[in-house]
Amino acid sequence: MVEMTHQQTSVLVTGANRGIGFEFVRQYVQQGWQVIAAVRTPDRAEALRALADEHDTITIEKLDVASDQSIDALAAKLSGQPIDVLINNAGIFGEFTEQAFGSINFARFDTFMRTNVLGPLKMCEAFVPHVRAGQLKKIVSITSQAGSFGLDSGGLPGMYFYKSSKAAQNMVMRNVAKDLKAHDIVVCILSPGMVNTAGEIPPERRFQGLIEPPESIAGMIAVIDRLTMDDTGKFVRYSGEPQPW
Repeated sequence: MVEMTHQQTSVLVTGANRGIGFEFVRQYVQQGWQVIAAVRTPDRAEALRALADEHDTITIEKLDVASDQSIDALAAKLSGQPIDVLINNAGIFGEFTEQAFGSINFARFDTFMRTNVLGPLKMCEAFVPHVRAGQLKKIVSITSQAGSFGLDSGGLPGMYFYKSSKAAQNMVMRNVAKDLKAHDIVVCILSPGMVNTAGEIPPERRFQGLIEPPESIAGMIAVIDRLTMDDTGKFVRYSGEPQPW
């Protein structure tokens, strides 16, 4: 039997132009993976394009997870290409003011559900053939502890759309995990922790528990590496700790 190495593996990351998604691309390419970095507007993804110029193992693709047509187009373009790990990272956090009780912008709810819930579900449907053709056969969705009913998210008041969409995403992915067992595909829901994706933050504005992207993503990649079918459908933190639903 030929031993599989990371040089033979591939990962597709959505929302790859900044924050958590960009750090996934950076760390996976450093480990020798083939990386498909999917973004809404490749022309504006300057940091990602600069990274791709340094690594010929990065391919940048146009993708809007809020559009079924965009997802289908990319799936068709990549038809026949195995994908070992699919990471559903793209999502909306939104503004605190539009999700605070008393000033809720109800017109925005559908946008959150379309992006944070239906987007990952559609990605799973469209890319099952690609993941089945891969050697690792793993699908990961990046969620949040804010979507947990069993955890107190008192430090994040309001945020009605974000929290409810992440809770819905968790349920969707649990169902996907059950349906894809027949295809030997592992599905896991990962919480990245409270990640500083805003760049440089003055010390007085930092809060307890805030971590930098490299720490979070290194932890999640380690979790992904260890995933087996026994883990399918689980909700796990970047540190590997099981999370309550």
